[in-house]
Amino acid sequence: MTSDEVRVMLVDDSAVIRGLIARMIEGEPGLRIAASVGNGQMAVDRLKTNPVDVIILDIEMPVMDGLTAIPKLLEVKPDVKIIMASTLTEKNAEISLRALEAGATDYVPKPTATREISGGDVFKHELLEKIRQLGLINRRPPSTPTAAAVTAKTTAGRVAKPLYDKPVQLRAGGHVRPRILAVGSSTGGPQALSQFFKDVRPEINLPVVVTQHMPATFTAILAEHIAKASGWPCAEAADGMTLEAGHIYVAPGNYHMTVEKSGAGMVIRTNQDPPENFCRPSVDPMLRSLAAQFGGAVLAVILTGMGHDGRDGAKILVEAGGTVVAQDEVSSVVWGMPGAVATAGLCEAVLPLNDLGPHVMNKLRTRAA
Repeated sequence: MTSDEVRVMLVDDSAVIRGLIARMIEGEPGLRIAASVGNGQMAVDRLKTNPVDVIILDIEMPVMDGLTAIPKLLEVKPDVKIIMASTLTEKNAEISLRALEAGATDYVPKPTATREISGGDVFKHELLEKIRQLGLINRRPPSTPTAAAVTAKTTAGRVAKPLYDKPVQLRAGGHVRPRILAVGSSTGGPQALSQFFKDVRPEINLPVVVTQHMPATFTAILAEHIAKASGWPCAEAADGMTLEAGHIYVAPGNYHMTVEKSGAGMVIRTNQDPPENFCRPSVDPMLRSLAAQFGGAVLAVILTGMGHDGRDGAKILVEAGGTVVAQDEVSSVVWGMPGAVATAGLCEAVLPLNDLGPHVMNKLRTRAA
């Protein structure tokens, strides 16, 4: 074993499933199976003696299920990353979101057929990418300052510490009052969205569109969770819905969400165009459509997430006069998406999650004045 290997524990009551996933992982350089067990209690016991970076955790198991195991696993090793693996049922979607609230880091939809696990490129890509990135988080020093706020005013547009050989470059925001608020997120997003919308109130009187990387079934449950946590009216978007101020619309799983003009108002359009950045829904199509329809009257927020989805759409949005702000690295589960827009010079501000909502509220009040 080398010091940079990501150590993985598999927890599933099916030995066949564990075997298929183990072969997939062991074939990848830098990844290693450290343990393979059949229920949550066995996982807790094994974690006490086995160094592990990432746990792939099934939901329904005998003796101790996945949801019950999460707090016990985190008690043993608070920094371990837990990826929930569940099939795409409404019940499992609800449990997976509760698992995220309980401390799980991410989730991956598990195919129902073993042949899809052993031969499914989408499942393999998603699982391996999440294991690799989450497994290295605790070994990588932060690239951005731990100061409470990084804004154009306080930094003169530059932060000294680089990310991926690039510093954070800030720019002045747009000068047009926003007519719509857009939010993009992925890994860590469900928790971040709930917090963000507790701080951003419906009184801003704008429609809000959200693209969170999630499969079908999950997005309807996510919308319910956001509504309960924040008090906002929030729903999974459907093709043809009219945008209303003070409402949140979540892109449906497996569909890109865009907006277009219809009469005197704007309506949502959904499509199954090819995935972008391995994602459908993707943030980029949403932002491109907003730039086309609203020009500079858009405020976009990029929250925690893997990859760089949202960066190219944010560039088009900023060129149209819009404003982009992003979550900082310290408060992000993964500083991929927000880091991509921050280091591309597209953000007006890069802030901790707890400061993002107040910042957005303040901007919208200022613009309204």
